[in-house]
Amino acid sequence: MSDTPPESPGFDDMTRDIAEVPAVEVLVTVAVNLMSAAAVKLGLAPEEGVGDKYKDLDEARKLVHALAGLLDASTTEISSFHAAPLRDGLKSLQLAFREASLVPDEPGQGPGEKYTGPVFG
Repeated sequence: MSDTPPESPGFDDMTRDIAEVPAVEVLVTVAVNLMSAAAVKLGLAPEEGVGDKYKDLDEARKLVHALAGLLDASTTEISSFHAAPLRDGLKSLQLAFREASLVPDEPGQGPGEKYTGPVFG
């Protein structure tokens, strides 16, 4: 049994790996990561009692806004097959943000609404 730690991948290996990933896959992965982080910051963590522990609406606002900007910028670059569920997820997060806010933003002023327009339930 060797005490030598496993060798981590080098820069060339990582570069080659990312070069093989289609752009749409990178965009969708980033969008899903933003959605997941925003959901946690909105207090929507699935575990019982964990939601409020990580709830931070200021952080959630930034993540939802970034997600909206990414989707707005990449809509013409990814198919509706990929874009439609991401837009649905974004709208759900925007509505959850509005619901979680003690003082809701004016219509059109919520996170990401600069890109999506006003979001109503």
